[in-house]
Amino acid sequence: MSNSAPYTTIIGLEVHVQLMTRTKLFCGCSTKFGGAPNTQVCPTCLGLPGSLPVMNRQAFDLALRAALALECTIAPFTKWDRKNYFYPDLPKGYQISQFDLPFSSDGTLEVVDPKGAFEPRRVGIIRVHLEEDAGKSMHDEAAGTGDTRIDLNRAGTPLCEIVTQPDLRSPQEARAWLNELKLLLVYLGVSDCNMQEGSLRVDANVNLHIPQPDGRIAKTPIVEIKNMNSFRSVERALVYEAARQWEDWQATKAEMGKTPKQTRGWDDPAGITRAQRHKEESSDYRYFPEPDLVPVTVTAEQIASIRNGMGEPPVSLRKTLASKWTISPYDADVLVNQGRELVDYFEDLATRVGEGKVASNWMQQDVLRILNETNGTVAAFPIRPAGLADLIGRVMKGDFDTSRGREIFAEMVTSGRPVDEVVASMGISAVSDDDVIALCRELLAANPKIVADVKSGKEQAAAGLIGQAKKKNPNVNPGKVRATCIDLIRGMD
Repeated sequence: MSNSAPYTTIIGLEVHVQLMTRTKLFCGCSTKFGGAPNTQVCPTCLGLPGSLPVMNRQAFDLALRAALALECTIAPFTKWDRKNYFYPDLPKGYQISQFDLPFSSDGTLEVVDPKGAFEPRRVGIIRVHLEEDAGKSMHDEAAGTGDTRIDLNRAGTPLCEIVTQPDLRSPQEARAWLNELKLLLVYLGVSDCNMQEGSLRVDANVNLHIPQPDGRIAKTPIVEIKNMNSFRSVERALVYEAARQWEDWQATKAEMGKTPKQTRGWDDPAGITRAQRHKEESSDYRYFPEPDLVPVTVTAEQIASIRNGMGEPPVSLRKTLASKWTISPYDADVLVNQGRELVDYFEDLATRVGEGKVASNWMQQDVLRILNETNGTVAAFPIRPAGLADLIGRVMKGDFDTSRGREIFAEMVTSGRPVDEVVASMGISAVSDDDVIALCRELLAANPKIVADVKSGKEQAAAGLIGQAKKKNPNVNPGKVRATCIDLIRGMD
């Protein structure tokens, strides 16, 4: 939305995150992705008569960790509820969830754009609660048979639902906030947040606030958008939906409260939302307390134990890196967004090098480039911090120029060998200061015009000596040659 738009876009998000447990929320069936259909099921997650659920304590603790990181208030007492609706992939006819007493509420998560595309925005969290997932319906539309197959492997998978206040004001903010949430949850070890495997799913609620000539604010009916399989799709869907609602408002003047809420599905190839149904209200689900599960209590000691093991969240880690290593907020953001392992690698490297900015430059320009090209992880990166620090240290001392240093780096990545072995195999040798001085004297004697130009104040003329120096000795540092030549010329009578 541009600043000149005649309306304000109001966005709230509902995020379902699969918790990183080996087993389901109320039974011992595996949560592993990719199993053959209907092979990871049992009487409990199938809802067969006589089966009883038992809460997965690890799932509750992981959800509690997420809620604490989102600065939520933790309820000392919480219960489970049945959310009743009928769909082929919900075998029990209800979902075990939480309704009026969620285990946490009233949190917040700030999103900041280091490039300054939007102002920092603190987004309120209405609630974080636990619930079980449903199964998956697969429609054979392409085959034209009209058949639907049901895979119940996901039924009972533990989900953490995070519901925001309608505090976001643009599709760009929404995408950035989702990236920040995903990063936080991965740092915490709560979820892998793999959208391709269904570990993170997003629904977006959006409407427009339109100022009227009489000072009143007209509000368009809220639309919930579903079926978005990436954060880019979320952004695109919100851009489209805001424009669609504006056109609809101009034609109908339909307002919230007078027109029912609507659910629309995002058609990614077509780039449009399509009407699906009117949005259900809580009364439609006929919530009532789950009779087969006891309530859950949370003590101050449990909260303290989980909080102590969470580590530093990304939002404060960026500030720590920027302050501790004197790097820009943008550089800190790039490093933190790559994950905790890469941050640990950087801090080890920066400690050994002693210069945070130099270490950050090598991380971003060289290490990350290789990781992106190979789709690798820093844990498997062939150059460990000690080896890279050795190389950077030699470049900083002037043993090699940066260009030659990067050639050595590339060979270290390919071969996995340390600096000394790579340097020897490439026939590279460090050039002593005495050798550099001798070479520079030879060059100055052969180039009197350059000497005269430098004496007259044109120091850039010394660049003409660097190519000659490299021809005579490929191992010399061009920067050192230039500086030495200028110093020698200044010392001449």
